[in-house]
Amino acid sequence: MPLPLRRLLLLAVALLGVSSAPATAQRATRGAKAKSRAKATIVKPVSRAKARTKAKAAPAAAAIHWTSPSGADALATDLGAMLDRASRGGRWGVMVVSLSRGDTLFTRNGDQQLLPASTMKLYTSALAFDRFGANGRFSTDVLRDGALGADGTVRGNLYLRGAGDPALSERAGGETPLHALARTVAATGVRRVTGDLVGDASAFEDRGVPEGWRRRYLGAKYAARVSALSFNENVATVVVRAENGRAVVRVTPDAEGFPVRSNVKVVAGSRSARIGVRQTDDGLIVSGSIGSRSAPRSYAVVLEDPALYTTGAFRAALRDAGVQVDGTLRLATTPVGSARVATLPSATLATLIEKMNGESNNHFAELLFRNAARSSGVVGSAENANTMLRRFMYEKVGVEPTEVRAADGSGLSTLDRVTPRSMVKLLGYSMRAPWGATLAASLPVAGETETLRRRMKATPAQGNLRGKTGTTNDVASLGGLVTARNGETLAFAFIYNGSDRWRAKSAMDAMGATLASWSRN
Repeated sequence: MPLPLRRLLLLAVALLGVSSAPATAQRATRGAKAKSRAKATIVKPVSRAKARTKAKAAPAAAAIHWTSPSGADALATDLGAMLDRASRGGRWGVMVVSLSRGDTLFTRNGDQQLLPASTMKLYTSALAFDRFGANGRFSTDVLRDGALGADGTVRGNLYLRGAGDPALSERAGGETPLHALARTVAATGVRRVTGDLVGDASAFEDRGVPEGWRRRYLGAKYAARVSALSFNENVATVVVRAENGRAVVRVTPDAEGFPVRSNVKVVAGSRSARIGVRQTDDGLIVSGSIGSRSAPRSYAVVLEDPALYTTGAFRAALRDAGVQVDGTLRLATTPVGSARVATLPSATLATLIEKMNGESNNHFAELLFRNAARSSGVVGSAENANTMLRRFMYEKVGVEPTEVRAADGSGLSTLDRVTPRSMVKLLGYSMRAPWGATLAASLPVAGETETLRRRMKATPAQGNLRGKTGTTNDVASLGGLVTARNGETLAFAFIYNGSDRWRAKSAMDAMGATLASWSRN
């Protein structure tokens, strides 16, 4: 009989050294919260009589409360009633299975294909764990195609070869992993490169925007471009400030070969700023005005060519480490036979997935999804990853290939489809897998951490239920694990597709708390 969830998590902490509580810092890139652009609305005054009439015509929906049922029949009745109260439009798919007993406790439309939103990251997590294990790592390498002379000169080109490490990011104080890599290069004796600095992003497909991403997403940080050579989650920050009567524009992280042209004017005595940032093939154009008394203003820019920007950031790091590159920046594939100069391993996959699921980080999900498909002679593409995911689900999880379609790894694509049954079966398989407890430990905790920290507070689910959330304009979803009152481990999948997402979330919270309070007898 499988161990209860609490014991599995304690075992994970003891044996794997993985925290059972993901970091609580929230990120602007969290999940797939694709929000519609705000539109101005003219509201006409309404008389008190009309207001009263409208209030009577559209009474507020009754709140959905959790219950404490005993027995499988009572649980099914209560969950069904909650769904009925929440089903004012849209489509639901729900399934609850006891992993301890192996029986299905509740299902409604369990085989319906639905948009999963960020619960797709459960599939990405399992696929990556199955491929690499919890201790798997990805290495970013520096190679040379020419000889290294006694004077420290590489007579040829230097290559920065990416392997889809999603955690190459700027650190506090400007320190980055690329600086650490550059110092390692310098420590090998390299002082000068006569050729070019070449970025190699060939481990992944060239397509930077996954199929099915809405155009309106593309300016947001949660929808950054995908590349095997990525840095700072492929977002740069433009900082504009007024200094001694002129506008100073700076882009961070620092990157050479990334031109910035400023047309910003300073307005005397003003505290306001009106800044526009436009990205072109030749870099950034920053326009507008800033008041002489304005505080510095910051603007995030989603990079259209992250591989080239990353290569430029590495050149800046080499410069700081005392390594001179004579040539230009460009992108190409590293020649066979090139000599490795230095390597930078990523954090373990367990650490990366803890961050991905805790923050619902789309950038991490997209890179890990493609990495899972990558092998000798096989490029890391979303299409290849989908093929591998379907094979994994069929051969190991016991799910028909038609039950899952992944156009991306994050759940942001409008082409993704999963069934609640496939999600519950995946959770059930994961708890039997060597990495299952690590996956469970990566999920936010109801009422306490990350995307669930404000949900199901002061209910039996708090501190108990672990789940992956999903939210877009059209989806609210929650899939995970919870320990019932009698100690059984339950796997659940709640997926709603429709516009009444907030009511759907209320029903999910009530159902989650009800599962935690349920007892078989």
